[in-house]
Order: sequence, then C-alpha cells, then structure tokens
Amino acid sequence: MNTSLTPPLVPQKGDRVLVAMSGGVDSSVAAALLVDAGCDVVGVTMKLHGDGADVPDRPCCSLDATSDARRVCETLGIPHYVTNLVDHFGHDVLDDFVQEYARGRTPIPCVRCNTFTKFRDLLDKADAIDARWLATGHYARMGRLGDGAVMRRGMDPSKDQSYFLWGIDRGVLDRLVLPIGGQSKAETREIARRFGLRTAEKIESQDICFVPDGDHVRVIREHLGSDAPALQRGPIRLASGEVVGEHDGFAKFTIGQRKGLPGGFGAPMFVVEIVPAERAVVIGPREALLGRGLEARELNWLYDAPAEGSTVQVQVRNRAAPSPATIVRLDRGSVELALDEPIQAISPGQSLVIYDGDLVLGGGVIERGMRAAPSRRLPLLAG
Repeated sequence: MNTSLTPPLVPQKGDRVLVAMSGGVDSSVAAALLVDAGCDVVGVTMKLHGDGADVPDRPCCSLDATSDARRVCETLGIPHYVTNLVDHFGHDVLDDFVQEYARGRTPIPCVRCNTFTKFRDLLDKADAIDARWLATGHYARMGRLGDGAVMRRGMDPSKDQSYFLWGIDRGVLDRLVLPIGGQSKAETREIARRFGLRTAEKIESQDICFVPDGDHVRVIREHLGSDAPALQRGPIRLASGEVVGEHDGFAKFTIGQRKGLPGGFGAPMFVVEIVPAERAVVIGPREALLGRGLEARELNWLYDAPAEGSTVQVQVRNRAAPSPATIVRLDRGSVELALDEPIQAISPGQSLVIYDGDLVLGGGVIERGMRAAPSRRLPLLAG
C-alpha cells in the first residue's frame, strides 16, 4: 500500500451536499452524518424503473423506499427530491442485462447502474443546485494520493462495496463523499437509532432491484420474447462433446452453477462453459472450473494504470477473497492477468476489480477465464 496516502477532503460546515437517498438505512445515515456536521444537505431519490407498484416494501427502488427516503429527510429537516432516470436506466442497465444473458454471459446490473446512470446523472443534479459534493451510502472510503482523490475498500470487509464502484468516472472522486465507509453495518444501524430514523431496522435486499422475485428469465422473456434463442432447448454436454442431457434455455445458467444439471456422475458437476451459437451448456467437475488467468475489457482506471509485470490483487466476484496476480498484457482496450493461484468459476460478464492493498486501481468486464496461465511477458529493462 502506498504510504503517502492521506485523509480525503471533506465537506465543511455550510457546504452544499447532494445525497443519493435510496430509502435504506445506509444512505439515511450518510445524510444524517452530513447534517450533523453542519452541511447544507439535499436528498434525492432516483426513480429507475416502472412505478414500483409491483415491488412494495423493498429496501430500494420502490414506492415504499421513496416514501421512506422522504420521511427520513423530513426527520432531518432537509429537502427531498425525486429524479426520473427511467429512460437512462432502461438503456444503460436493463437493455444490457438482457443482451448479456442472450450472449451466454452473467452481468452485474449494479455495476452498470453505478457506472452509467447513478453517478453521471447525480453529478448533473449536483451541478444544477450548485452542490460542491455528492454523497452516497456505499461502504467504501475516500483518500488522497498527492493532489488526487482515490477510492479505498470499506473498513468492514464483510460490507465492502468497492467491487461495484470501479466503473465510475475518475473525475467524480474529487467530489465524492462516502460518510459510512469507515464503519460497520451494526454501527450504521446504531447511528440511525440515535437520530431516530425510521430506516434503522430496515432489512437489506440481495435481489436485483428490477427482478424482485429473483426470476431473471422472466425479464429476458418480456424483452426478447419467448422464442429468443437464449430461451430455447439445447444440449447439455461434456467438454468431450458427449451429450448428457437437455436444457430449456441457456439463459437459466451461469458459470459455476450446479443446480438443475443431470446426475449420475461420480463427482458433482458444474456449468463450465456456455456456447450460445450452439445453444449448448457444457458441464464438468469442479477442477474444470479453475482458471489460472483471465482477460477483461471495458477498462476504467480510478488511479494510474499499473505497468505490465506489476503484481496486484484482483477480485472476480463480490465477497471473493482478493487474489494475487501479475499484469501480463495491458492496452487501452483490455488487460490480461496471470493468477498466482487458480480461481474458481471466472464468469464472462462479471467484474474484475484490481487493487493495490485496499486502494482501488480500477477494473473491467471479464471477457474470459483461462485454464492455463498466460505467459508472463515482462517488459524489457533498459540497458
């Protein structure tokens, strides 16, 4: 970790701060802490999809959540607004979600939403009301290296959300405030109780906000039709090509999945590959899931990009342990890494996030995992 890291710049008393209010306890406490610090706080809730009538009592993205955010703002004595981002969300997140599954990949809509919808549009709203700062309730931390702002992991490893934030524009960092990133969830709830916030005991959702019932196939069917290739029958086969079963839509499967596969094998079997052109789901034993390298594209850097040959830590799933890796190839469009130890179930469409200690360097979208480690082509030293 770079020892020149210093504390972040923070809003001062009287500074105007726009706070993204989801209606959950985290953003509620973020706003409360800023009010307590004497800031001029304005709450805004994003309307992202539908009218919310089909998702009552959800922690975010519903009519109940919007009502909770408004009532928290009333308790804190700050204004509350709702901004309509339905069109942007539909284009940036929902359409991508459907198309990725149609390609046999597994997207992370929260990353897309943060990257293309929330922070971009919220910054526009902040500019419109002359707010110097933008705050959210994410469990990540800010800091400074030299004259620039950087992002760090949240203090509590069990709640760290930096994995979902790698795609935001680097220029946002100088205006971003993350008031709760240095505390645990239990501490956040205790602060909510102290302020008398109605969200103090509100449950968290593990579901995708626009898939409240967990049925992502329904969303795909509604957008592509029931005759979409991703929802048609196809073979389940081994890597050898032997067909061992049939599925009724490869969009129902993801790399590493065990549920819904044929039995009768000597060891548990998992999805190891999806071949959309053949509508095929390929299965194999656990060892077939192990990858020694990977390639990612759609890169975004929140700090200076590491050089080829650099050792970094990488994370390919939320809550996965960081793994050491070497940057084998890096250009404007993609990065290729060799992993020191194999990682299980590297899934195209998921996020690769690259760290230096707890410093978030950047990330990208996983294009492919590799069974064999790519050659560690180190840069030549000047003679």
